[in-house]
Amino acid sequence: MYSTRERRGALPRAGWMVMGTRAGPSALEVGKILVTFLYLFPAVTLQCKILKCNSEFWASTPSSGPREEFCTALRVYNSCVRRTARTCRGDLAYHSAQHGIEDLMTQHNCSKEGPTAQPRARTLPPPAPPLPEAHVPSDGPEVCHYERSLPRHTAPPNYTHCGFFGDPHLRTFNDDFQTCKVEGAWPLIHNKYLSVQVTNTPVLPGSAATATSKLTIIFKNFQECVDQKTYHAETDELPAAFADGSKNGGERHGASALRVVERVPGQHVEIQARYIGTTVVVRQVGRYLTFAVRMPEEVVNSVEDQENQDLYLCLHGCPANQRIDFRTFRGRVVESQGRAGPGAMAHGFTYQSAMAKCKERLLVEDLYFQSCVFDLLSSGDINFTLAAYYAFEDVKMLHSNKEKHHLFERDTGMFNSATRASGFILLMLLNLLAVSYWTESCCSCL
Repeated sequence: MYSTRERRGALPRAGWMVMGTRAGPSALEVGKILVTFLYLFPAVTLQCKILKCNSEFWASTPSSGPREEFCTALRVYNSCVRRTARTCRGDLAYHSAQHGIEDLMTQHNCSKEGPTAQPRARTLPPPAPPLPEAHVPSDGPEVCHYERSLPRHTAPPNYTHCGFFGDPHLRTFNDDFQTCKVEGAWPLIHNKYLSVQVTNTPVLPGSAATATSKLTIIFKNFQECVDQKTYHAETDELPAAFADGSKNGGERHGASALRVVERVPGQHVEIQARYIGTTVVVRQVGRYLTFAVRMPEEVVNSVEDQENQDLYLCLHGCPANQRIDFRTFRGRVVESQGRAGPGAMAHGFTYQSAMAKCKERLLVEDLYFQSCVFDLLSSGDINFTLAAYYAFEDVKMLHSNKEKHHLFERDTGMFNSATRASGFILLMLLNLLAVSYWTESCCSCL
């Protein structure tokens, strides 16, 4: 970070390749070779299901009870992981699960031989409301709690918010609201302490509309607080644990400074990283994922790779050639439906019926409401109504400035630029009118 808080333990940035509009010729050649390889050996195209094994294990593992019951669940988990060996050999989550199972078996003195009957899935109680940050106990050193580690007599940190949801819509840390195309893999966050990458796939065949089907978050090794942890999620697989099966930051003294909390099984997960003052919310709504984060400004700006920081979507927004203008799209839909007649629909919705459906959840016609209307018209997927609703609920929970919960078209960067230009022109006209009035007054006096 800055001189006030030196973060010595952060590992180098994650080494994934960003697959967006910047992929070069070398990536194209590799792609051709890969396609040929998959054609010749179709068995390797089978989808890796390691996340399904992780989800089933944590859904069926008893939180208390006989040790043998836990060991049985662990053996079932091990069998599931072994069945994925052929398709998951090169997958990080697969190798993490292997090591995690060995550690858990050793810790609980479980035998690899024994009953492997699938344990009955446990019924989880309703999630308890989150404790206020001040009441969360800390078993680690002060450096593992962001606010406590700040120098005394300094101003409270300024927390910012980024959200990514729907078809897809991006709210940056600077409160710019954009609608983007961004098909493929893109980095949302990439700094010294964590990296977040999303993968967007077309909502409909041949459509430019995309939504998030995969999400990967890497929390990097940090001092005596946490080990490096990876969280993977994809459609229908929203784990309640990290890729290695753990639910906290590892074996260190301050491991509780990072933890995964399942709010609604399979639908809502919260990751609390108190050592960097950050809260991440991941949801599955319909077939797609949503992402929201609350992060201190200091952490937001701790960018390592200055040359490629423009690819950091939550900080700088989507590239200009990847953005979609709300108003242009809306005008085209209204115009085309007007020409086709009052009954004309786009993917099952007229502009009026889309507005009525979104009004059921979003009472204020802000940009979240407009994004809901856009998604219904561009995809016809009714679940995008809920995606916009929950995205706004996350804003209310995570954004520290209540006055900025709602954003309107006049708040967007494009509108502000136009407003400033119009204001300048208006000011010039007023000056000309004033000069003209003054000249006429002076002439009449003479």
